[in-house]
Amino acid sequence: MQILFLHGWNSAVGGIKPTFLKTSGHTVLNPALDHDDFPAAVAQGQQIFDAHQPDVIVGSSRGGAVAMNLTTGPTPLVLLCPAWKNWGTTDRIAASSIVLHSPDDDVIPYHDSVELLRNSGLPPESLIAVGQDHRLADDESLSVMLWSCELLGSGRPLPWIDPDTNLWEAENNSDRPTHSEASYVCDACGEEIVVPVDLSEGSRQTYVEDCPVCCRANLISLHVDDDGRLRIIAEPEQDQG
Repeated sequence: MQILFLHGWNSAVGGIKPTFLKTSGHTVLNPALDHDDFPAAVAQGQQIFDAHQPDVIVGSSRGGAVAMNLTTGPTPLVLLCPAWKNWGTTDRIAASSIVLHSPDDDVIPYHDSVELLRNSGLPPESLIAVGQDHRLADDESLSVMLWSCELLGSGRPLPWIDPDTNLWEAENNSDRPTHSEASYVCDACGEEIVVPVDLSEGSRQTYVEDCPVCCRANLISLHVDDDGRLRIIAEPEQDQG
């Protein structure tokens, strides 16, 4: 996947965040943007976008404002503490966007991102509260940024999550880094069976699956609990009345 990363004000090219995306296996375009002339920075970002047509645009702080002011059509945006009130004239984003922001940000108020979602008519799950400060350079923030890029770059829509539940926590706060798979122990043969998980089908699911080892039918029940952890239980199908 090709990602256009737009850095923040006075940030260096090749910083922690674009480097993390690159080492995760993606092609990262990380142009130097003018620090003093915002229209010039937008023009620089637009030139790179037009030339390469990236799959996802990541904008950090002032770079988020640059991203919002580009003409990019349906290209997904991942905005990190976007400083849209400080630079530019755009006050809304498209549906194919995710915003990451720390509630403890002392540079750009978290409420600015709440307001941005409200302006844009986006659901609450489009805003993910993560990190301890404005930089979003801690391990969890970097992982959420990567996850957001890969989700939007795949073309899949945001899974629906209860408005009181953080999207990232609901999909990822478990013993596994993501809910792409889980495991249960077959009651009949005692083997641990790994099964794929797709939370776009809902946070509570029940279905019957034959054990691939002994062929015993198991009733599989999975759900995401109130702490965002994935739980999966298998019972013999015939035990259900």
